[in-house]
Amino acid sequence: MLKTLLVLLLGALVAVAARDLLQRRHSVLRNYPLLGHLRFALEALRPEIQQYFIERNFDGRPFDRDTRSIVYERAKGTDAEEPFGTERDLYQVGSEYLTPSMAPRPVRVDPPRVRIGGPDCTRPYDMALLNVSAMSFGSLSANAVLALNTGARLGGFAQDTGEGGLSEYHLKPGGDLVWEIGTGYFGCRTDDGDFDARQFAEKAAHEQVKCVSLKISQGAKPGIGGVLPGPKVNAEIAAVRGVPQGRTVISPPFHRVYSTPRELVRFLARMRELADGKPVGFKLCVGSRREFLAVCKAMLEEDTTPDFIVVDGAEGGTGAAPLEFADGVGLPLGEGLMTVHNALVGVGLRDRIRIGASGKVATGSDLVKRLLQGADYTNAARAMMFAIGCIQAQRCHTNACPVGVATQDARRARAVDVGDKSRRVERYQRATVESALRIMAAMGVDGPSGLRPHQLLQRVDPHTVRSYEELHEWLTPRQLLASAPEGWASDWRAADPDRFTP
Repeated sequence: MLKTLLVLLLGALVAVAARDLLQRRHSVLRNYPLLGHLRFALEALRPEIQQYFIERNFDGRPFDRDTRSIVYERAKGTDAEEPFGTERDLYQVGSEYLTPSMAPRPVRVDPPRVRIGGPDCTRPYDMALLNVSAMSFGSLSANAVLALNTGARLGGFAQDTGEGGLSEYHLKPGGDLVWEIGTGYFGCRTDDGDFDARQFAEKAAHEQVKCVSLKISQGAKPGIGGVLPGPKVNAEIAAVRGVPQGRTVISPPFHRVYSTPRELVRFLARMRELADGKPVGFKLCVGSRREFLAVCKAMLEEDTTPDFIVVDGAEGGTGAAPLEFADGVGLPLGEGLMTVHNALVGVGLRDRIRIGASGKVATGSDLVKRLLQGADYTNAARAMMFAIGCIQAQRCHTNACPVGVATQDARRARAVDVGDKSRRVERYQRATVESALRIMAAMGVDGPSGLRPHQLLQRVDPHTVRSYEELHEWLTPRQLLASAPEGWASDWRAADPDRFTP
């Protein structure tokens, strides 16, 4: 018997070696039959080897082990404290520091909320400081969406639906929703892919839908659309998105509903009317400052504004994207926030529009930094995925997520226990907001309204530290209308409310 097995094994190896020698696709296998397969095996295992055995606690990407650990611990309700001091090099150029006060304040026990709703909004919404960022059903499993929305209901914060439509898994638990509409208009589209006002009004009327957001671009891939392969478009996803089952769905890179800044502003006003006065806004990864200033001019001339703007960072997110876009297109979140904040201040509209920050917000210090850079509230996607079990395997686009979060494989998705994971989402959000409030108290302020740019420092060389107040230009109210400063003047002059000019 053993002899037979050895003969069969030897025959299999000879067959593989012969195939390696004859095939023309892989040069390594032609020159090193059999042994060449070891290279491919090691290459497949490389991410796991890197994550578990090589990377240090503070240098992993996109999120390091320290950050992942603090999310896991807070989600589980265990201690998120470390002994013996930091492992980070605080003298590294680019390091940032929040400034503690010699007169700390008592920590607030009532987390503040942000009123979303400008003068044209009749049904404002009070947003939490940390919410679930945009992730669609289809990219996430049904159980993952259920867990996130149930957690949002338990914790009293909001979940952004992503652009994949408004599914029963978003609605069933009863958590607050920000319904996101992308270029595919999923859930409110005509047969030829245009915006359907009737469907939009019907779904925006859901009690759980508290705000509506128009997605212009996202951080991972600003300026390009998306593709959902036909095999992934099952009957359930097809019904939610309003597309044919089994056919590849393409989200174009551009919107049909507007082509100029003025048309964008007018369409946002129309969305608010169709949503019966609920808050309406848009999300973008900031690129051209000139184009955003053109939108500001359109707001002034039309005398109407969105109720909120969500700034997404080029740091990327849960969506898969071409490496060139993920690495080199769009402004990082900090610069994007400061651009939008200063532009709105400079035209005198900042008090009418709230700013959300979406991009690598995972800890209390992340939240505080984003508020200092110009945000009113924050959204987290990947951190919320960690809270429900994501291990950063980076297999989100393969339908083979090992923990069932980013997949439509029912066998894998069953790993996400909705009851347990929803409580983890609630605990993580609550603990992170509490951490942010503790940090603010240590900085000597009672809440977000007391934060100022001089309280965030950055090391610019081995011997010099500067505050954000010194490093960046901060406009005063209506300064662009009175006399644009030199650094903004050329963009302000070139900004045209009737044309997008990069």
